[in-house]
Amino acid sequence: MFLTIAGVLDPEELQDIRKLMARASWASGAKTAGAAAREVKRNLQADLSAGSGRALKEIVMPALQANPVLTAFARPAAWSDLLLSRTEVDGGYGTHIDNPFMTKEAGRVRTDLSFTLFLSDPETYEGGELVVELAGVTHQVKAEAGDVLVYPSTTLHHVATVTSGTRYACVGWIQSMIRRADQREIMFDLSNLKAELGQTHGRNSPEIISISKTIANLTRMWAE
Repeated sequence: MFLTIAGVLDPEELQDIRKLMARASWASGAKTAGAAAREVKRNLQADLSAGSGRALKEIVMPALQANPVLTAFARPAAWSDLLLSRTEVDGGYGTHIDNPFMTKEAGRVRTDLSFTLFLSDPETYEGGELVVELAGVTHQVKAEAGDVLVYPSTTLHHVATVTSGTRYACVGWIQSMIRRADQREIMFDLSNLKAELGQTHGRNSPEIISISKTIANLTRMWAE
């Protein structure tokens, strides 16, 4: 299961991020790829450790972590460090699978879920689709700036070659407190049902209390 979440960044945040990207320091993205992926990775990545890069990270990460749909879907236990990618004409990222672990500031993160936060308006570049192979179906995504795509890290995926313009995106990984994808999907469905019921039922209604009990007890049963 994968999910596109609209408007994780608002227009003002996107404007600030674009100013910071223009001042960021960029280097070959192959430096952060595994041995096999390094051969098919043709992009640049920004230094997010200081200056404009760190300021950009301090906008993006809180927005991701505060998004209620993303947190309900992923049930995050830990987040990886962020990578900011710039892909220019003839650049792309060939078919690969993400490493089972990625780094964070202190330690490492098991990659249950991958995410791509799109930062370029889709009409400003050609190509550059994120292509994910999931359950025998190939999904091509080229989302609006500020939207995020979340998908299983177990999938083969690639970034199609950019044929004009420049594609900017921020990528990262999530270790979920609920490791199994089928269990996360059940929890997401229950959270959506609770939200729908909340529009017509009070927070102390028997219906809301019952579904809250179910969510809490399944979390106890499944969470690591």
